[in-house]
Amino acid sequence: MEYFPLLELPEEIQALVVERVARNSFQDLYGLKASSKSMKALAKRRGGNPSTIYIKGVQFYFTFSLQEEGLTLMMCTADAGYERDVYTHAITQAIFLCDAQYFHGIPREWVQRIGKLVRSVKWGWGLWHSDEFHQSRALFISKFVPSFYRCQCATHVWRQCLCLWHLDTTKDDNMCERCFWIKEFGLFFRDFKPISVIRDTRKW
Repeated sequence: MEYFPLLELPEEIQALVVERVARNSFQDLYGLKASSKSMKALAKRRGGNPSTIYIKGVQFYFTFSLQEEGLTLMMCTADAGYERDVYTHAITQAIFLCDAQYFHGIPREWVQRIGKLVRSVKWGWGLWHSDEFHQSRALFISKFVPSFYRCQCATHVWRQCLCLWHLDTTKDDNMCERCFWIKEFGLFFRDFKPISVIRDTRKW
């Protein structure tokens, strides 16, 4: 099968291809980025400084309760393939908007790797989370965490306290798909800190 020489097109056209692929699905974008170094670099460059846009989007959504504005900014850099935002945007959609399509087809290994990276950045403290975040976290613990501990899908350690504290050491990697996502969402609720040290630049 003969492949179209995408890299021989002008960079502006390549950028449009990346944009269309990103809008189609994150699985396709993941494959495109993996196809060549130049495609990965192009996906990261498109749309300005992705790190700055990502920080601002997270700040708007999780600290200032500006969900629409924050989600728009996060989607911007997620579409461009900025990995931290692909993860954060997808998990935000899944947890707060009950839309898990953005994780469809992405390997577990990728989710675990980028999830650890996103959660490892401690720019703020839990007190800076919005009320919606705390309410969603409490609902998640009461509704989903008990089923995670009851499920016998993998070798696990029983915990008396059904909380998020030991969630990452309770089961081995052979857990079922449902428990994998409960664990991933639980770790996000437990460890993710919004960027709260940035000056509030909203226009009043």
